[in-house]
Amino acid sequence: MRPLHVLLFLLPLIVLYEVGSALYLADVAAGTRETIKAYRLMGDFFNVFGIAGLFMPGVALVTVLLVWQFLSGDRWVVRWNTIAGMAAECVAWTLPLVVLSAASRSAANMAPSGGIDPMAALNTWMAQVGPGPAPGLEALSWQAKLSISIGAGLYEEMLFRLVGIALIHFVLRDLLGAREVASSVLAVVGSAVIFALYHDLSNPAGSMNYFVFGFLTLAGCFLGAVYVLRGFGIVVGTHALYDIVVLVLLTPGAHGHG
Repeated sequence: MRPLHVLLFLLPLIVLYEVGSALYLADVAAGTRETIKAYRLMGDFFNVFGIAGLFMPGVALVTVLLVWQFLSGDRWVVRWNTIAGMAAECVAWTLPLVVLSAASRSAANMAPSGGIDPMAALNTWMAQVGPGPAPGLEALSWQAKLSISIGAGLYEEMLFRLVGIALIHFVLRDLLGAREVASSVLAVVGSAVIFALYHDLSNPAGSMNYFVFGFLTLAGCFLGAVYVLRGFGIVVGTHALYDIVVLVLLTPGAHGHG
């Protein structure tokens, strides 16, 4: 949970996302670059203050962790066995999410209404890319799916857990005077609901897909608990690894450059 180890654990993911999105999510002819919606939202936030730049969300994340390391007073000593342990722990935390998604699909398919597409709850976790409509999963190369998975883990967790939970907790605990336990629980649940609403929840008929909303809210609560108990690095790795399993390993599609 110490910022130096979190930074070293996440730095390869930040680089992989930037390189992958430039190579596999960019349209050179149109001069556009598709990106994670959370990444774009943070970029828009910086633009409001006149701070523009293609890599600003990544730079901001690295800066936050470096400042945190300075302020913490921790020694600049790297324990590489800790980094390896973080990777192993992410694998362990990913397994319950896979079980949760399978249970959600089973419940949806057993619904009296006839259920939903078995992949619907999983597909909606794919961050919305832009500008323009997102291509179907089948149209994307595995490299593009890998980039999306890593970016979603990094920047959705930065937005909804690192920033979202802290902001909600501050309002409840410091401004409204709520108890610490209640503030923490409500911050996790509140950020999970916002996380779910951030995704496309509509079904083919145009109405809200409550199975997808329920799955994403539960997943958001799970990720929020992981963040509170085990730290930012672990929750980013867990989210990214889950998306890689779903989008790269379990979703059929193109395996070329796409």
